[in-house]
Amino acid sequence: MSEKIYDLIVIGAGPGGYVAAIRAAQLGFNVVVIEKRAALGGVCLNEGCIPSKALLESSEHYAKTQHEFADHGISVSDASIDISQMMARKQGIIDKLTGGIASLFKKNKIESIRGTAELIASEAGARKVKVTRGEEVLELTAKAILLATGSEAFQLPHLPFDGENIINARDALSLTEVPKRLLVVGGGVIGLEMGSVWSRLGAEVTVVEMLPQLIPSADGQVAQTLLRSLKKQGLEIMTKTRLDKFSKQDDGIHATLTTEKGEQEVVCDKILVATGRRAETTGLGLEAVGLQVNKQGQLEVDENYQTATPGIYAIGDLAPGPMLAHKASEEGVVFAERLAGQQSKVHYDVIPAVTYTWPEVASVGKTEEELKEAGTEYKSGKFFFAANGRALCTGMSDGFVKVLATPESGRILGIHIIGPQASELIAEAAVVLSFGGSVHDLAVTCHAHPTLAETIKEAALAVNKEAIHG
Repeated sequence: MSEKIYDLIVIGAGPGGYVAAIRAAQLGFNVVVIEKRAALGGVCLNEGCIPSKALLESSEHYAKTQHEFADHGISVSDASIDISQMMARKQGIIDKLTGGIASLFKKNKIESIRGTAELIASEAGARKVKVTRGEEVLELTAKAILLATGSEAFQLPHLPFDGENIINARDALSLTEVPKRLLVVGGGVIGLEMGSVWSRLGAEVTVVEMLPQLIPSADGQVAQTLLRSLKKQGLEIMTKTRLDKFSKQDDGIHATLTTEKGEQEVVCDKILVATGRRAETTGLGLEAVGLQVNKQGQLEVDENYQTATPGIYAIGDLAPGPMLAHKASEEGVVFAERLAGQQSKVHYDVIPAVTYTWPEVASVGKTEEELKEAGTEYKSGKFFFAANGRALCTGMSDGFVKVLATPESGRILGIHIIGPQASELIAEAAVVLSFGGSVHDLAVTCHAHPTLAETIKEAALAVNKEAIHG
């Protein structure tokens, strides 16, 4: 009996891998997916995007009982936290979504194997993967292999994870009680989201960031506004600060911080290290097939997402670009369609980015800093949520919308939002940029009233000083 040869082997069932597998199956490919976790969905669904948003939502509800309901004439007394119920709700959401992927695999006749995958040398025209699942070892052959193994938390040499005192984001999503004092190393998306969750639930949170601003890739004014808002919420934020050493003592963990003014000691119960992520390539056997990672630890790919080794492809966090779940999914679709001979393309210039703090931060396109560095002329328009009726009615009026556009044609170069529902509002901005739209296009589009989305129209009008309510 001849060995079965798949059209495509996908290693990793995260938002890049499972989407690529489904689209490839829809296009008629015979697909098998190898995933080392017990559940499909990768880091995003199991220990990243989804569980963090579930806890952010739960913690925000609790925070409202403490700080906001009274303004609405609602009195809540003796509100308490049930961490176990909060975690059970989070897990229920995860189970529902990961189970949904399994159903989609079944619907699209995609074979799924739980185990660890390793590339092995093979002859041209066919690629081989060794799969280890317990005591059993399988050898699979395919015409093409897609690497979609995602990324893992970056571990600092002097702050090794132990799951108890020095924790990563995965650990922070599964704490069984609220830490009294939490020190967060890293003022990026993960650090600020996790810091927000536990701060709302009662922890004393300190965030240290080596660089001058939070979320280094964000628009400078947006980052500064977020800094002020988080401080107002009770988080202590220290930029231009690094954690050099720590020691465990009877009263907690003593962390030595180096600031612009010298050394400072902070005592905490846990240290959350959130200094970024790196592509997960350990054990993949890249060397066996002639592959090497670049300086960023990722694999260089061509327009078809093929690596330097023919027949082996990479997407998501393994490929250059931002480590975002939706970027991985877009690449998964385009990879499959290009494998089928179509000329699909990911528009990298219009991939939105979101931070789910309060207020939320969302952006698409260029920042002012990037435009200045490139010497690109632009005009800016800004509109504040404090002047928006819907924002005032909801009691969430912090922040603004900023629109950047060319002086002559008014073509939009970037849109940056800090405020309520920024994660949802950014979709309109992404659509306009995708079609090369202008401030005029936004200005003549009728927006329902009263809505938060009106702020985008007003910010577009403000570029030419035409805002009605500004």
